Parts: sequence; C-alpha cells; structure tokens
Amino acid sequence: MRKSNISRRTFVAGGLVTPALFSSRALAQDSGLIAAARAEKEIIWYTVQTIPQIVRPVVAAFEKKYGIKVNFIRANASDISLRIMNEAKAGQVNCDVFDGTTTAVPLKRAGLVEKWLPEETKTFASETYDKDGYWVANNFFTNTLAVNTDLVKPADEPKSYEDLLNPKWKGKMAWGATPSTSAGPGFVGLMIKHMGRDKALVYLRKLATQDIAGMQVAARQVLDRVIAGEYAIGINMFNHHAVISASKAAPVKWLAVSPAMVTMNTSSVMKNAPHPSAAKLFMSFLVSEDGQKIFADEDYLPVHPKVRAKDPTLIPDGKRFSGLFFTPEEGEADMDEWQKIFRATFR
Repeated sequence: MRKSNISRRTFVAGGLVTPALFSSRALAQDSGLIAAARAEKEIIWYTVQTIPQIVRPVVAAFEKKYGIKVNFIRANASDISLRIMNEAKAGQVNCDVFDGTTTAVPLKRAGLVEKWLPEETKTFASETYDKDGYWVANNFFTNTLAVNTDLVKPADEPKSYEDLLNPKWKGKMAWGATPSTSAGPGFVGLMIKHMGRDKALVYLRKLATQDIAGMQVAARQVLDRVIAGEYAIGINMFNHHAVISASKAAPVKWLAVSPAMVTMNTSSVMKNAPHPSAAKLFMSFLVSEDGQKIFADEDYLPVHPKVRAKDPTLIPDGKRFSGLFFTPEEGEADMDEWQKIFRATFR
C-alpha cells in the first residue's frame, strides 16, 4: 500500500500505455463502428452512478448524438459483480457495459470482460486504466466527511478523524454498511492505510462507542438522510454529492479532513456482449472530451487530461487536504478483510 497526496497533476503526468492494448484506429470516430453500433440499436449499461446526477445527462447526450437507446440498471458495485456472475453461469449475458469502483476486478478474473480500451485512453495517465487492457476510469471519487450545516456550527466542524470521537457526536453520525469503498468498510480500509492496522483497530474500537448508524443503502442515500436532519455527520461521503446538493440550497457541506479516500469509477465492455459495437462506442463516448465535459458540468471529477473539474478543490492537492489513492485491485482484494473488521467492530 502506498501513501500519496492526490492532485490533478498526479494523474495527468502518468505514462502512456503500450499501443498494442488499443485498436489501430480511433474506433470512436470510425464510421464502420458507428454504423455497426446503430444497427444494434441499443445498449444495456449496468452502473453504480447516481441516476439523476450523471446517468441521465450521459444517456441523453449519447442517444442524441448516435440515435442508439441506452437501457440502464443501477446497483452497487458488489451487486453488479454478483449479478453478472450469476447471469454468466446461467448462460445469459445481458449486460454490454458495466462500471464500478471494484466491479471489473473479479469479473476480469472470471474471464467475463472483453480486452478492449477506447483509443482516447492513449492520452490518459497510467493510473487511470488497466495495464492489461480491461478497464478505464470515467471519473474520480473523493470520499470525505459531510455535515448538515443546520446541525453543525462552523466552530464545531470536525478537523480530524479523532474529532469524531467527541461524545457530542454520539448517535449523530451515519454511514453506509454495504461492502463498498464509499461505506463503513471502505472507511476501515482508509484508517488501516492511514494509521497502520494496529493503530487503526484501536481507533475503530473507540469510534464504535459513538453508535454510528449503519445503512444498507448507497452513500448518496446516506447523505440525503444527513441533509434531512436525521444525522449531523455523514462519514465517507462523496464530496461532489455535497457540492451538488449545496448548490440547490441544501444544508450540507463537505469537510477537507485528511486523508480522504480517493477511488475511481471504471468501465468495461462485457465479453460476448449482446451489442458489442454499441458497447465500444458507448465506452468511447464516456472517456471522450465530449463525454468527460458532461461529468465536469455535473460537478463530477473527470479523468480526461484536457477536461478540468468545475471545482478543482474537490480533488486533494496535498496542501488544503491530502488523499490516499486506492486502486480497483486494492479495493477488491481487501474488501473481505475490511468487511469482517467492520462487522466485528460496529455490530
């Protein structure tokens, strides 16, 4: 595990991938691919992304540009992996493109992912795509604390994770309880990487006395409960979600507590996808400048080196606050351990 400050420069400075991982032509611009994709008429996308915030804008833009219908199913990363595995066992490949923070890793291991990357990925930093050619990132996620500003005064805002141990927050905090990097188990992983296992376990046992509400829902839904005033603090929240809600006058604010957890949402094409050409065209669109500008416009954190985040302060810069980067492989490999610790500590 490596400890690093995450900045925009960290990712745009990465090296280029070996050209053999890519098609010899710019497939997203290839008229043959577009024609084949249009002949398939539709695509099925399994996604972890929030539907109103980013799924609908992306779908609308793609459908308008290419005239290809996008059908989507929203679920958490672990649920998407399980669904695809079960469908494959039943001999029914229903998905064309899928995404998630850790979804691609077990599916790649099971031989269910097409080895293919969009041509655009050649310009990306090496951290943002699979060296073997099975996934590419669409956007970064920064997980931080978020507070209800009606319930937490500026002077009382936690400045460190130790501040969460203050008795005044007992029974007033919430997080997701699913096996996800954006939930309690992910926070366990962050503390282990930040403090080392032994110190982290001591800290987590103390935190467990704070009676944190664990919810079997996505991080976005936990944040909604914080905004509604049911809890004062949300732990391991996506900071861009807080920005989106605050822009609509919701009483919420994210806190630049170091270190934050930084992950990536990655996309892949299914092996033996029902609509393979449409799948490749859609993935190419997601990482194109046009597609990435949609992410930026919706306050998400794009990965394209030519597309700047609307609010760059959401990305740890090592000055205002720092971040610890978790690769998809790391998140998937360690999730079972994080989940066991979480269940044993916060039962």
